[in-house]
Amino acid sequence: MILSRIKGAFYAVEFILSVVCVVISMWLFPKFIHPIRKIWAKTQRWFGLYKIEVIGNPANDANLIMINHKSMLDIVVMEEIYPKNLAWVAKKEIGDIPIIGKILSIPKMIPIDRSSPRAIVNLLKEAKDRIQSGRVIAIFPEGTRARGDKLLKFQSGTQVIADKLDLKVQPVVIVGSEILDVKKFSFKNGNIKIVFLDPVDRSDGEWLSKTRLKMQETLDYWRER
Repeated sequence: MILSRIKGAFYAVEFILSVVCVVISMWLFPKFIHPIRKIWAKTQRWFGLYKIEVIGNPANDANLIMINHKSMLDIVVMEEIYPKNLAWVAKKEIGDIPIIGKILSIPKMIPIDRSSPRAIVNLLKEAKDRIQSGRVIAIFPEGTRARGDKLLKFQSGTQVIADKLDLKVQPVVIVGSEILDVKKFSFKNGNIKIVFLDPVDRSDGEWLSKTRLKMQETLDYWRER
């Protein structure tokens, strides 16, 4: 417990400093934003001393990936292993943080103001723009981090984006990222599994809820392995 807290405190300092370095690097070298992000993500694994196991493969034609959310590490590990340029849907509040928020604005991530009545309209507009530029939308359908072993209810915005923009959706299940607990300043050693599931059949009107069940089954299965 003590060692995990020491490691967590060290990682918190390292993470903040590294984000500042990444922001400066992206600002100085705008043509290399995606490679800079991938290098940064890989260095986080070196400092965090965790391992990544990838199960399955990213679909070549997927333009939206939906991921369960347990930890800040979810974003870091996906940035490292996903081959294409991700456009993350993130809470607007993160973008409002001085300096740190630039890690969203400079690479043109998609901030969403959940209190705005036009949130979904703006989200559709921004998502369409990123897809047209060849990027893949990354979204946490739960809307926030889940604390227990069960996935939270999936928000309808994911289905609205996919159906309105006619997107190819691939579910991704991350297992083990809770080794980092920011609130407790704790970072345990461990392995993180990233499981790519088959793309979703959106012809079924209940595909979102059925995908949640499939992701929960996958999470339960690999948690025991």
